[in-house]
This record gives sequence, C-alpha cells and structure tokens, in this order.
Amino acid sequence: MNKRSAVKTMVVALGLALSSAGHAWNEAGGEKQEAMALKPNLENGRDVFEVCSACHLPEGWGTEDGTFPQLAGQHRSVLIKQLADIRARNRDNPTMYPFALKESIGDEQALADVTAYIAKLPMNPDWGKGPWAADTPEYERGKQLFHDNCVKCHGPEGMGDEEKFFPRINGQHYKYMLRQFEWIRDGKRRNANPDMIAQIKNFSDADMKQVINYVSHIPVPKDQLAPSKDWKNPDFK
Repeated sequence: MNKRSAVKTMVVALGLALSSAGHAWNEAGGEKQEAMALKPNLENGRDVFEVCSACHLPEGWGTEDGTFPQLAGQHRSVLIKQLADIRARNRDNPTMYPFALKESIGDEQALADVTAYIAKLPMNPDWGKGPWAADTPEYERGKQLFHDNCVKCHGPEGMGDEEKFFPRINGQHYKYMLRQFEWIRDGKRRNANPDMIAQIKNFSDADMKQVINYVSHIPVPKDQLAPSKDWKNPDFK
C-alpha cells in the first residue's frame, strides 16, 4: 500500500468511527425530530429563506460552479437533517454555520417552515451537468457504477427516499455532487451515511467523476421544473 492509499484508508476509518460514535449519521430525537413533527408555516418559511437566498439565490437554485447546491425540490426531511447537523456541528460548513444558527433564522419552527418552503420551489431546468453525454464510454461506465452501487438508496431516477433521509440527487449540480462525493469517500464529511462511505471507499477518481456525470444527466420530471432557466421567484420581486 502506498502512502496516499494508507492515508486515505486512515481518513475513511476515522470518518466511519466518527459516524458510529459521537457523530452518528441519523440518530432519532433532537432538533431534527422536533422540526419534522411541526406543522410548517410557508409564509414564515419565505421570510426565513430570505437569509438563505443570498447564497442559494431566491429561486433556491445554487450555482453551477458547485459552490452552493440546488436546494429547490429537495426532500424536506433531508433539508431539516442537514440544517440540524450544521447547527449541531455534526457537519462542517463554516460558511453556512453562522447563517443557520437560531439567532439568525430561528428555532425548530423556523427549520420546519423554511424547509417546507424550499421543498416546494421548482427546480432549475438548466442545472450544471457533467462533461460526458450519453453514448460516450465515460457516461456508460458511470451508468453501470450507478446501478451497481447507488440505486438501492437513491433509486433508479435519483429521487432518493424522503422517509429514510436519502437525498434526491437528480437535478443537482455536477461540481457540487463531485465535491461532496469525494468528501464522503475520503471520510471528510462527518455526517455521512457510514453505509455509503463503505460502499464507495474503493472508487477511483475516474469512477467518481463518471458516476457523478451520469447522475447529473438523469432527467427531472417536467412538472417539478421551472418553466425556463430565466424564471424568477415571484416572492422576491
């Protein structure tokens, strides 16, 4: 085993240890569970989202360069879990952390409200896709990797599973997914699902790019997309 492989193995093991010890992937209870049980107020959710819109845009579309993910249309359970994890410092996001705090956006009710608002936003029909189109060897290799490793949790259409807190990944920016996949593979994302870490730990960089490329080309149902890439959120005119 070379030095790079040894370091990578050590980091993955550390990530698994953190996930199974003080930083469990999806423990019951806590702020996440409280927010999930509350009835959301969409009007307040819109007001809370104004804080988020500075980075994620009023449409919730994020940026194609992968700096900020597309949030629009994501499962509410996933959004609540990620916000709660960031607030509890179970997911490292120094840029977002101060904006996610209670003093910035509110308590568990605010989490319930803003995530319900985000989940109903139409998605960007022109999200950032990977470099390899259908029928290329790289696309086909990514498709095979996806069906061999990812379908069980994320589904054949990349829709995830709201009840199990598995995110939908169709319509997400290629560069954002690539960064998150690499962090999960290498044990750098502390709130990652340990089953996923184990599943992808042996992916090469080429495997990673090809499977994420395939995911980025999975179509999103038309009724969940905005009418055009020029659509503007009418709540923020």
